[in-house]
Amino acid sequence: MKQLSCEQAKQIDMVDYLASLNHHPQKIHNEDYWYISPLRQERTASFKINRKLSVWFDFGTGKGGDLIDFGTCYHNCSVSDLLKKLTKYKKQALSFHPPTEFGRVMVSTPRIAGENKENSEPKIVVLATRDLCANDLVAYLGKRQIPPEIANRYCREVDFSLYGKQYTVIGFPNKAGGYELRSEYFKGSSSPKDITLIDNKSEQIAVFEGFFSFLSFCTINKNQTAPLANNLILNSLSFLDKSRDLLEKYLRVHLLLDRDAAGINSTQRALNWNRDKYIDRSEFYGGHKDLNDWLIHDRTSLQQSQRLGRKL
Repeated sequence: MKQLSCEQAKQIDMVDYLASLNHHPQKIHNEDYWYISPLRQERTASFKINRKLSVWFDFGTGKGGDLIDFGTCYHNCSVSDLLKKLTKYKKQALSFHPPTEFGRVMVSTPRIAGENKENSEPKIVVLATRDLCANDLVAYLGKRQIPPEIANRYCREVDFSLYGKQYTVIGFPNKAGGYELRSEYFKGSSSPKDITLIDNKSEQIAVFEGFFSFLSFCTINKNQTAPLANNLILNSLSFLDKSRDLLEKYLRVHLLLDRDAAGINSTQRALNWNRDKYIDRSEFYGGHKDLNDWLIHDRTSLQQSQRLGRKL
């Protein structure tokens, strides 16, 4: 069989190709297939393939592209070597789809030579924001055990568009004007991606990986008369090292990162910077993947903690 060209390779169905690599979707919503990222370690699916457009996007890194972009990154190889692999894949007849599917044309966005690949990807466009009030979002907060009054203090209800469709989700703003976007069926972020700093004029700071852990912290300590510390929500572990200069200004840095491999490794790295300044607080939710997971599964423990005045 003659080696595939790039255009022929892009006609391979990405969902089927990932299945051949033993990566399977965690959930499917219309044309969107959500995966635990095959490009990095994570616990919550934030890698999406739009099967209709035949493109992918990794919300944890902000990168995406077509099958060629994915394959060269996944296999850490050149385009030429990838085409050899894909030719072998097609020859094995695992699955191959022509550019039309059930009479619909598969759309591929043309790319100009030298154009920034990230800028050519479909973008989330925030359309409007307001106080949280949508019933389905309030119900979702309830499932995550976050009181609406606490969520409304820090979050917004956000309308945004993606792939020509409009969605309404919970939005958590960062300091650069972007949002972390969540609902029961969506996880993403709008550009620019950045940290969120809650300044309570404290000499100590608590560091969270995601905003649901931060909201859980607020829920656990909701009866406090004064804020315990400033709060830094990274919104991505990649911002931990970039935030080191900020963290060094504090007397104490309390680490409440996720307890998956990436979170544990990041916590250990920060402890190695200065064990007198950086303190691992994740033992509070030991046995759970993060603080929100503890809150969801240990409501009884939370009620006992609040009666005893126990706080993080």
